[in-house]
Amino acid sequence: MEFTLLLDPQSSVPCYQQIYAALRQKILTGQLAPRQRLPSTRALAQSLGVARSTVTQSYDQLLSEGYLQTVVGSGTYVGDQLPETLLHAHSTKPVHAESPPPLVLSAYGQRLAELVAGPSPEPSTPISFRYGRPALDQMPLGIWRQLLSRHCRRADWLDYATDPMGYGPLREAIATYLAQARAVQCHPDQILITNGTQQAISLATQLLVSPGDTVALEEPSYLSARRIFASQGANLHPIAVDGEGLDVDTLARLTDSIRLVYVTPSHQFPTGAVLSLPRRLALLAWAQRQGALLLEDDYDSEYRYGGRPIPALQGLGSGQSVLYLGTFSKVLFPALRIGYMVLPLELVKLFSRAKWLADRQVPTLEQAVLADFIAEGHLERHIRRMRSLYDQRRQTMVTALQTHFGPRATILGDKAGLHMMVRFQTTLPDAELIARAEQVGIGLISAAPQYLGKSPGHEFIFSFTELNEGAIANGIARLATLVSSSLQP
Repeated sequence: MEFTLLLDPQSSVPCYQQIYAALRQKILTGQLAPRQRLPSTRALAQSLGVARSTVTQSYDQLLSEGYLQTVVGSGTYVGDQLPETLLHAHSTKPVHAESPPPLVLSAYGQRLAELVAGPSPEPSTPISFRYGRPALDQMPLGIWRQLLSRHCRRADWLDYATDPMGYGPLREAIATYLAQARAVQCHPDQILITNGTQQAISLATQLLVSPGDTVALEEPSYLSARRIFASQGANLHPIAVDGEGLDVDTLARLTDSIRLVYVTPSHQFPTGAVLSLPRRLALLAWAQRQGALLLEDDYDSEYRYGGRPIPALQGLGSGQSVLYLGTFSKVLFPALRIGYMVLPLELVKLFSRAKWLADRQVPTLEQAVLADFIAEGHLERHIRRMRSLYDQRRQTMVTALQTHFGPRATILGDKAGLHMMVRFQTTLPDAELIARAEQVGIGLISAAPQYLGKSPGHEFIFSFTELNEGAIANGIARLATLVSSSLQP
């Protein structure tokens, strides 16, 4: 059989790819019919004036993709069925029942359906003081790409992980880092790698809290954690927060049997209060007496401006009453989705099984890159650089608030972390203030949803990390002009 193939010797596309593309096109358009015999590689090579190996390479690619098939002793033929047809299922008419049965949810599903669904909307204004974003433009992407390229040359990360606890070198790097930076006492075998803090809280709730159990938490506190506890059917008991963090005396006076206490001691969310050392010791002593567990969420402890960080709760005690949670979403970038838990030894096997059932593993490639990023000192250098940058932006925000609002704005929790909470003396309801701010390009986040009980109102979460100093100063000045007429004397 003879047919024409046109090759362009001046093209940057290799000849074998040109032959492959031309033959594939003829097969798809029907110029070469199913089961039609093709010339031998030798004959086609002579006809085209190319090496036989070039034609062989083209045929091999078409064979591997299913466009051609070989018959021993007979030759090479066009395949019986195009590969494209195997990728599409035949359409069928849907079956419509006259009266479909009602959908029945489990108790967990019913509780989840009653909760507010999905994440809260965030401002999309030119100047947004939204919380949770580090300065992504400062991420050392060049170093990250180099490490990523290093591991992409290998293929061992393509398979299932053998340890549901996570990538061994990453757990070792985290253990070393936590011992130096947070005085956490742990062995790498106690560290479980999770898909962010959300999964860590979810696993802890599933394994440690039964419907009807009481969970104590700060008031106000992290909304997403509260929703996870509620979805499990826990009774939530809010404990007031003041300038020294969680009021441990109030907790100790409770007559309820507390199963779990969720706490953010290093930079309370959202007030920013730091749990004082005496209260930390009192909380650990209470947990030991009561047989309760403490869920310590250390979400942004890397950033403290002036003074050394207070050691983590986990490092102050025996470690058997505390489940320590950390994340790299705030210190590096949110899309990384790598968090971790430091578990008491007696819970390691149980959490390992639960993690395996939940999702098998966190992607190995990202874990391997992060392990090198930490072990080679890049993380510590990045944190030092960002601490200096964030401190400048924090001071700019504090100065702007004091200049434009004076005593009519109370700043809370600005000595650590990635945000501060500001309480305004204003007659405007939160929703109206947010709406007015949005009209002039300013995005605000109210602290009200973080309260389990009634919010005092007029409290807002101000993040200073992803805005430069000019945008911060401009945003606060515009906000001051907007609300000046509603501020109380």
